[in-house]
Amino acid sequence: MADGKVPVLVGPTAVGKTAVALALTAYWPLEVISADSRQVYRRLDIGTAKPTRRERARATHHGVDLVEPGVRYSAGHFARDAVGWLDDVRARGKLPIVVGGTGLYVRALAEGLFAEPTLDPARRRSLDAWTARLEPIELLRWAARLDPGFRGGGRQRAARAIEVALLSGRPLTYWQQVARAQGALDPWYIVLTVPRPVLHQRISRRAEEMVRRGVVEEVAAVLAEGHPPNAPGLDGIGIREAVEYLQGLRSRETVAEAITISTRQYAKRQQTWFRHQLTGAVITLDATRPPEKLAAEIAALWERAQ
Repeated sequence: MADGKVPVLVGPTAVGKTAVALALTAYWPLEVISADSRQVYRRLDIGTAKPTRRERARATHHGVDLVEPGVRYSAGHFARDAVGWLDDVRARGKLPIVVGGTGLYVRALAEGLFAEPTLDPARRRSLDAWTARLEPIELLRWAARLDPGFRGGGRQRAARAIEVALLSGRPLTYWQQVARAQGALDPWYIVLTVPRPVLHQRISRRAEEMVRRGVVEEVAAVLAEGHPPNAPGLDGIGIREAVEYLQGLRSRETVAEAITISTRQYAKRQQTWFRHQLTGAVITLDATRPPEKLAAEIAALWERAQ
């Protein structure tokens, strides 16, 4: 485990995480570890809503512009890279702050990655057939019996708990705890949230701004390099809608609206994830307030937490 707590600022897309992180520079000598699975791609600046050059001049950002479009970059890769960034930031006497909305990246860094034990394929298929015949209540009962740490969920989650416990000899929560012990930091979570109408308005405004700033032209330039339209980096929200226009699948007038709809759906999934998946103490703050006021409150809470 890395030395000392690390602030981890999370929340749905367009909630204002970057603005708050930059406002915190008035209180901390910080550098940002970006936990965003789309901002790793070079030359896709508008479509991934990267911090601008001016914003990056205010605080060094790690985890941005790492790979070429078409290259896969996983949560595991991020976690391994982020360990180095954390060490480097601390070595310079600064405070690292993780900022982002990709839940799996945050989990990989804070809790380690669950390394699945080897499971016999034939026994796995047989067990899948058996669990498929169980009634939901019976499935949950078996999951709880085999894994005392099982916290409930749907059929898939319960079947997974049964499968790992029976085929590996240890419950799923054991393997998750092993992964957690390998986490690279001790997170101090701050979740930014706003009422749904406010978030929808911000998302709509951002989508319109993306089109106005030239997301279509940005994506066209990357496609012109020879990358296939469905290549990693080009399949994300805000970019794939531009790809659809360039392929003649939609009109330019519908690009911003399509980005808005997809982003709203994604933001809802992010909110659900951060509401249920973060472990330990979590501070939730109303982000309808100005970034400067939020930064002041976060800095005061941090001081009390030390």
